[in-house]
Amino acid sequence: MKIKKIINVLATGFLSAGILAACSAPPQSAPPASTPVEGDGDSDNEVIEYEITPEEGAELLVWDNGDESREWAEYVAEKFTEEYGVPVTVEEMGHTDAPGVLQTDGPAGLGADVFAGAHDHAGTMDAAGLIVENFFPEYYEENFMEAAVLGTSVDDTLYGYPYAIETYALYYNKDLVDEVPETFEELLELSKDFTDVRTDHYGIMFEPGNYYFTHAFLGGYGGYVFGEDNTDPSVTGLNNEGAVRSGEFMREIREASLPLNTEDITGDIIGTLFNENQVMFRISGPWDVAAHKEAEVNFGVAPLPLLSNGEHPTSFSGVKGYYVSAYTDYPDAAALYAQFATSAEMLEKRFEITNELPPHLALLESDVILDDPILSAFLAQAQFAQPMPNIPEMQIVWGPMGDAFISIWNTDRDVQEILDSAVDQISESIDVLSN
Repeated sequence: MKIKKIINVLATGFLSAGILAACSAPPQSAPPASTPVEGDGDSDNEVIEYEITPEEGAELLVWDNGDESREWAEYVAEKFTEEYGVPVTVEEMGHTDAPGVLQTDGPAGLGADVFAGAHDHAGTMDAAGLIVENFFPEYYEENFMEAAVLGTSVDDTLYGYPYAIETYALYYNKDLVDEVPETFEELLELSKDFTDVRTDHYGIMFEPGNYYFTHAFLGGYGGYVFGEDNTDPSVTGLNNEGAVRSGEFMREIREASLPLNTEDITGDIIGTLFNENQVMFRISGPWDVAAHKEAEVNFGVAPLPLLSNGEHPTSFSGVKGYYVSAYTDYPDAAALYAQFATSAEMLEKRFEITNELPPHLALLESDVILDDPILSAFLAQAQFAQPMPNIPEMQIVWGPMGDAFISIWNTDRDVQEILDSAVDQISESIDVLSN
C-alpha cells in the first residue's frame, strides 16, 4: 500500500529553494520529497502528489510506554510489518522521558525512529532539533480534534501524530442527582441546598488552587494564556476582563457550595468524600474512574455545564502522540508508521486495549466508545478543551497562576489586582528566560 502526500508549491523557484534548504539542514529538517506522480499543470500554483514508501532496507525502533500501551504498540508493529514488510522493534520508554534520552542517544544512532511524547514538550523538542514535522498535516487537520492538532503543533507547523487526548469533566453521584444540570447556574442552585459544612456535605468540589482545573473557567469567560493560539508569550490574557470574571465566578462557587480554604480541598479529600456519597459533583479526569468504581459509587460523567455567558468551560487537555526523530535514517518509513498507528482502525484498537481516548473524529461515533458512557463523556468534553500551551514559557505560568487563584479563593482582595500581580511576575520571569 502507498500513501500519498500532497504538497502545495507556489512557484517552481520556491520548490527548488526549499529542497536546497532541506538538504543543507542537519540532520533532518523537513519531510523528504519522493518521486512526483502527478500535477495539475499550473506551474505557478501546482499541486503535486508524492508517493511515500519505506526506504530500501528500512527497519524501525519505536519507543512507547509500558503495560497496555506497549501491548498496543506491539500490535501496531506487527500489523505494520505485515502491510509494508518493514521490521519494527518496540522498546519501553516513558513518553515524558523519551525526549531527554533521545537528546543523548540520537546523535550516537541509538535512539528510536518513532517515539511517544507529551504534547507540552513539543516546543522544547523542536527547539532542541529532535523532531521533524508531520508528513501528512492535511489529513490530521481534517480528521482530528482541533485540540489534538494545535497541541502537537509548534508555530503553526504540525509535528506530532496524536493518538490520545485527556481532559477533565463533571462527575456526578446518581443517587444524589436526578438530572445533570445544563448550566453552572442550575448546578450551584442544587449545591446550595445540599451543602452542609458541619457534616462535610458539598454540592461541588474541585481543586480551586490548581490552575490546571481553573483554566476551564478563565478560558470559558474569554481569558487566555498566550497570544496567537498560545504561541506568543509577549501577549497574555491572564488578567483581561474574562480572566477577572472567572475569578469572580470562583467566589460564587465558594459561597454557594465550597466555603473551605484551598488547603482543605485536596484531591485525596475530594475523592474520599465523593466515595462516601457526601459530594454531588466533582471535577476531575478519567484517572479517578477506577477508584470510584472500586468504591462502588453510583456515578456518571458529563461534559462541564455552560457558564453564565453561554459558553462551554475550556478545560485544559493533554495530548499524547508519536513523533518522528530527526536522527532517523528512515524518515519515510518512520512517518508511515506514525500515520499507520494513528489511523481510525489502530486508534479504535488502542481504545479497546488502553481505555485512553482517541482524538480521531471518526471515532466520536464509534460503538466501541459510545458503549462506554463514562469515557465517551470525557471525549465529549475534549471537543471544548484547549491543549496546554507547549512552548517553554508555559512552565513559568503554573506557579504564579496557581498562587493567584489560591488568593482569589482564600481572600477578599481585588481580583484584578491579584491577576495583575501574577502577570507581572510571569512577564518578569519570561524576560529573564529570553535574555
